[in-house]
Amino acid sequence: MPRNDPTNRTHYWWDKATQGLSLLRADFAHHDYPPHTHDALVVAVTEDGGSVVKSRGREEEAHPATLFVFNPAEPHAGWMGRSRRWHYRSLYLTQQALDAVADGLGIDRVPYFTRNLFLDRDLIARFLALHRALEAGDDAMRSRELLIGGFGRLFRRHGSGGGRIDPAPRDRARLAVADALMRARHAEALKLDDIAAAAGLTAFQLIGLFRRTTGLTPHAYLTQLRLGAACRLLRHRTPPAECAAEVGFYDQSALNKHFKRCYGITPLQFQKAAA
Repeated sequence: MPRNDPTNRTHYWWDKATQGLSLLRADFAHHDYPPHTHDALVVAVTEDGGSVVKSRGREEEAHPATLFVFNPAEPHAGWMGRSRRWHYRSLYLTQQALDAVADGLGIDRVPYFTRNLFLDRDLIARFLALHRALEAGDDAMRSRELLIGGFGRLFRRHGSGGGRIDPAPRDRARLAVADALMRARHAEALKLDDIAAAAGLTAFQLIGLFRRTTGLTPHAYLTQLRLGAACRLLRHRTPPAECAAEVGFYDQSALNKHFKRCYGITPLQFQKAAA
């Protein structure tokens, strides 16, 4: 198992049978996740100890009796809190994996979750069994049954068919302009005032727009775009130092810092798992 330091351990890998599904097993004695997002649906279960998780303006306790689910691109943060240990497992399903699950369930699209915390011991047991089966990798049929069965129960019990509530049309249009600019020029030394001007806003108004619509500051949002771009390059075996330069981080050290803070692993660990 890869070591981040003498007291924190993480293991990250991709499931070969389901494209777009990755897994993390972490055992932390100290770690803080800043507000961040994933381009994936996240399901997390705690095996031992716990932490504090913040999402949608609420702070909630993660412990072995809780199941956390985050929609794709939904900001969240976490820290150790009162616990001396946080041993947890999480699954990450990109749109490709979600489409495969939806196809297996015979539905058009997966539901949106209007809450993040669920006290559902049956589902916790099922997702722990799924994660362990995928890690073992020795019974593809059982893993597939656990995957489809577990997510089918999760969607039926706790998913909302109403979909995500979109921001007001004017906010949506301005966010689209800012988002397009940041995606096109994320590798450059973008200035807050330049992004604001493109969206027809002051810098202060731009910050408010991002907080209302994404839950992140513009800087945090840009960091997420850069990390997403770095992940894509790392999957194609681009050396981390080159990734840092190509996606807009000052140097490899800055990439390592943000990558480890947001994902709990280093770029190199991610790249080895993706290989």
